[in-house]
Amino acid sequence: MINRRKAREAALRSLYAIEVGFNSRADVTQQIVKKLLVDDRDGIEFANDVILHTHEEKNKLDEIIADHIKNWEVSRLAILDKLILRMAITEFIHFEQIPTKVTINEAIELAKSYSTRKSGTFVNGILDAILNDLSEKGRIIKKGRGLIETSRS
Repeated sequence: MINRRKAREAALRSLYAIEVGFNSRADVTQQIVKKLLVDDRDGIEFANDVILHTHEEKNKLDEIIADHIKNWEVSRLAILDKLILRMAITEFIHFEQIPTKVTINEAIELAKSYSTRKSGTFVNGILDAILNDLSEKGRIIKKGRGLIETSRS
């Protein structure tokens, strides 16, 4: 069974290694994702999908973040907060089977564990505003077991 929390941690560590250490996605998959998730094939696939979408779309994701932080620049955000926000937005948009509340709760937990003391509150506020905006624009569609379509087309 997939352990998404552990997969998110592997994705966050990997994105950090890519962003700060300038490592390749292939290297982080081997050195971080596969070592942390060992036999969890679904977890490895989930982590790799999060990494792929988040890394490839980071400029678009940063634009979304920039629209929701007042009197601040994305480049000045704590690196881990920025990566966590990017990952959560990626889940909002690309992972229709994951409820948005789960994504936000997991992002808050990552922020509390890996970033600053106030990061959980910060991440929660920004993601709530982003979720409302993306929902109003019809960019979030959730389907699957226990989910209903939440797009406001």
